[in-house]
Amino acid sequence: MVKANTNFKGGNMPYNILIVDDSQVIRSVIARTIDLAGVPIGEMLYAQNGATALDLLSRNWVDLVLADINMPVMDGVTMIEKMHEDEMMSGVPVVVISTEGSEKKIEKLRSSGVKAFVKKPFMPETIRGVIRDVLGEWQSEDTDVSDDSF
Repeated sequence: MVKANTNFKGGNMPYNILIVDDSQVIRSVIARTIDLAGVPIGEMLYAQNGATALDLLSRNWVDLVLADINMPVMDGVTMIEKMHEDEMMSGVPVVVISTEGSEKKIEKLRSSGVKAFVKKPFMPETIRGVIRDVLGEWQSEDTDVSDDSF
């Protein structure tokens, strides 16, 4: 679990972020990127598939979900659809981080309310910029960020 990061400007409340990816390495890289970006973290949650993510979302307050699309058990698209069917989960912003690049799938994700799409492999600056755009309330020390979101 990542401890709260105090290297941010302002007195923002920390965010709870759920990282959903079947790769432990990718989950760790994303978590480390978030920490280094200066995002104020309350709790970092991890899931290896959409089913586990939905379980965590039903039991925890989450401010942002970063999810892969292609996962075993339950893929990211199904997870996002189920989130939108649930009154408590439907307002949680989702950013997709995936190797999936088909315009048709990206368009479907956009129409289902996904806030941004980041293509793997990604640069840490891209993740930082997308999270800052979606959360919009914190400012890291480094404000020069390239934006590869939708």
